[in-house]
Amino acid sequence: MQILLANAKIMYEKTERKPLSTPHFQSVANTLAAEMAQMDVEELTRQLDCNGKIAATNRKRYQDFHAAEKMPAILAYNGQAYKHLRANTLSEEALAYAQEHLWITCFLYGLLRPLDGIVPYRMEHCVTLEATRDKPVNQFWKDKLTQVLIDSVKADDGILIHLSTEEYEHLFDWKRVCREVKVVHPLFYVRQKDGNLKIQTVWAKSCRGAMTRFILNNRPVTSQELTAFSYEGFEYTPRLGEELFPHFVRGNSTTF
Repeated sequence: MQILLANAKIMYEKTERKPLSTPHFQSVANTLAAEMAQMDVEELTRQLDCNGKIAATNRKRYQDFHAAEKMPAILAYNGQAYKHLRANTLSEEALAYAQEHLWITCFLYGLLRPLDGIVPYRMEHCVTLEATRDKPVNQFWKDKLTQVLIDSVKADDGILIHLSTEEYEHLFDWKRVCREVKVVHPLFYVRQKDGNLKIQTVWAKSCRGAMTRFILNNRPVTSQELTAFSYEGFEYTPRLGEELFPHFVRGNSTTF
């Protein structure tokens, strides 16, 4: 199976481990980064929808894009999912499996394998550039990424485990992806005091990272084996959901 996991906005500046591979769309990323590097702080603030401090940091990052030390993508991110993936504690066997089975979705590099070398950056789905023909960057990527993703899934076992987020579905012709391969989209719910189920963003991100770790460590052969996953009170609940949307429910609402 192939796995999709979203990147994170929070990144480390360097890691001890060296990358082993080059991003599939490195040349495209170079082009986008070069145009970002020409923007002033005010324009970056607008394009990245962030404050001036973050814009200034990322202006420097883009200006240093080619000189910065590269990091393995799976170790470069420090968002909620990655805190629970705990990639720095994965075995060499799990990392080798990840390199063949995990894709990280990203608005700058498109699709990344875990050990691809990347540098710190920030990119948002709504950024428009001359290089994207004035389209939002997520729409720009669609024609480039869809076939790559589908081909990788078909070359495997035809199953895609969707642990990215809806925001990143726009990088692809998602309807086509769902037609051509089997997409399994696990959902993580917290049961409220009134008995209703709610997806809480922090918990959902945490579970996506933890489930990615579960897959990398256990290397399941079928999507049904995902039902063995449990984490911080989340358990598979067979009476809810369906095969393509397995539900994992945490019994009581607590503060994370």
